[in-house]
Amino acid sequence: MFSHSNIKSPSEQVLFDVDSRGVATVTLNNPDKHNAFDDSIIYVLNQLFKEIALCDDINVMVLASTGKSFSAGADLGWMQRMASYSYEENLSDANALAQMLKNLNFLPQPTIAKVQGAAFGGAVGLASCCDIVLASEKASFCLSEVKLGLIPATISPYVVNAIGQKASRRYFQTAERFFADKAQQLGLVDEIYPLTELDSAVAKMINTLLANGPLAVRQAKQLALDVAYQDIDETLIKETSERIAAIRVSAEGQEGLTAFFEKRQPAWQAAPINLATSSSSAEPTTSTNKGEG
Repeated sequence: MFSHSNIKSPSEQVLFDVDSRGVATVTLNNPDKHNAFDDSIIYVLNQLFKEIALCDDINVMVLASTGKSFSAGADLGWMQRMASYSYEENLSDANALAQMLKNLNFLPQPTIAKVQGAAFGGAVGLASCCDIVLASEKASFCLSEVKLGLIPATISPYVVNAIGQKASRRYFQTAERFFADKAQQLGLVDEIYPLTELDSAVAKMINTLLANGPLAVRQAKQLALDVAYQDIDETLIKETSERIAAIRVSAEGQEGLTAFFEKRQPAWQAAPINLATSSSSAEPTTSTNKGEG
């Protein structure tokens, strides 16, 4: 079994820690550049997300950042280097970003994005890949790529999934900046809090998630991903029936049902649960306010 103890903070610009409950926090730590990212940071995030996905002892992941901005998107220096790349080099570069986003989006653990400030370009993609987005009243968003003559290509599947095609058609083309209230209306942000209350809101959401069966939470996330936009036909009906039957007879399902009828807390609320044993089967400046890359 791969454990979180095998994962170390990968760099000064990307921090990683896990608490005793199995809550992992990945923190972008480049506040002087408004947490803009480049190819090296993308590589680090990609490796980190792949390792977190393997950890049965990580139950929740929070994506956060230091400083005033959540992330300004692509770093200026990286953008300058990409401008001189060949098509093949640009394709390889884009694929690296696309794989990082994919690994974040399909992380088996529930994910929370804590957005305290501005999120531009690719940072909107990061938020769109998370299950739950909690933002401060100071948060703002911008799909700024067309201002540079570019398009938000690699983040587009996740952004369209988050805010819908109609809103994407507008904001992909206009590069308008919008704020937390509009982001909530569009479905990108789940809840908005005063900046001083954002940490406690994230803590409350973590507690909400940890109150539920850890295996069930993972399977519920996968269920939503698998059944979205599917035809409700006999194949889907059969598959979903099989899933509920399997989890009912699992160790966690049996414990949850038994605890409910015995009017007691289930075991996972008393202590962190290891899935291997519980399972039966700040505003960006114009110099860094760039696109996704």
